[in-house]
Amino acid sequence: MQPKAISVDIESAYVKYFVMKAVPKLQMIAQRLNLSESTISRALNDYSDISKETKKLVWNVANEMGYQPNIFARRLAIGKSETIAYLLPFDKSESSNPFVNELIAGMSSELSKNGWDLNILSPSSEEEEIEMFKKISGNRHISGLVFSRTLVNDPRLEILNKLKIPFITHGRSISSEQTAWIDVDNEGAFFEVTEHLYNLGHRLIAHIGGPLKFNFSVQRLEGWKKGMDHFSLQMPDGYHQVSELSFEGGISSMNSLLALKRPPTAVCCVSDVVAIGAMHSLRRQNMTPGADVSIIGYDGLEIGKYVEPPLTTITQPRKKAGNQIARRIIQLIETGQEPKEIQDLLDATILRRGTDNPPAADKQENE
Repeated sequence: MQPKAISVDIESAYVKYFVMKAVPKLQMIAQRLNLSESTISRALNDYSDISKETKKLVWNVANEMGYQPNIFARRLAIGKSETIAYLLPFDKSESSNPFVNELIAGMSSELSKNGWDLNILSPSSEEEEIEMFKKISGNRHISGLVFSRTLVNDPRLEILNKLKIPFITHGRSISSEQTAWIDVDNEGAFFEVTEHLYNLGHRLIAHIGGPLKFNFSVQRLEGWKKGMDHFSLQMPDGYHQVSELSFEGGISSMNSLLALKRPPTAVCCVSDVVAIGAMHSLRRQNMTPGADVSIIGYDGLEIGKYVEPPLTTITQPRKKAGNQIARRIIQLIETGQEPKEIQDLLDATILRRGTDNPPAADKQENE
């Protein structure tokens, strides 16, 4: 005789298991308030059919009695994973790791305060990114997505919208008008650093930028150009170098600048890693960073404090940005707010250390 096939709803079984573990406490709260256990459970799980007053009353008593709701039961009951995924850049470089680590730390701490989790996704190609998006769309394990390193024209924005995945980007794209983002005023920062170098007496100011597929590279380049135009400074051929976001990229670009007929007396760099590479290039040619050529980086990484001389940089609030991204994506998911209403522009500031100084007297431009 064949045994009967038994159909088991695994998800329901888990809900029942976790709820049963909490039953004694639920019963005690229900008896204390003379309410049904169902009402207590729905209040603790923030159901919309329970009034704010009742929820507050239930939580006050629950906290007084030391009730600890099971987070897995809650998530299964309300049908939300309360988990955010951060998509690591697949074109990794030396500059991405310390930057991303601090951003993730800010996101993680803020999500944890709100009882949410953070998953890290690490695709190795554009194709793998798309497959990850499809998997997220097809299950309920991830509630929303965050990614950095936005492209000038980023196709991922349209893909995520079509898949109806809530997301927020750290950075903008030319197609970001209708999407949620948090960004730093890159253009304003590089205008400010050009102005700073001008006020120090520099007139030969070059720029080592990043790959122009990234929107932040374009923004920082535009800030430098606007600063040069504003102060009526020349931008000779070769004064804008495109570098990989690596130490080697900074070395190669600085070598090219030093080989020019009229080398610059100051260089603003797209990242601290690139700037440190540029400093290394100077030392190889028996030049002193900050004395022979002023160098200013971008990111405010800790490593900049430990090079000699310490690197002057434009510091951006990475951990603060991570905190804000976490708050904003929870807001986006919980309230159903229009993504275009969640757009924040943060300021970056110059952190002076030891590599920004007036130009050497014999290198100043005769005016």
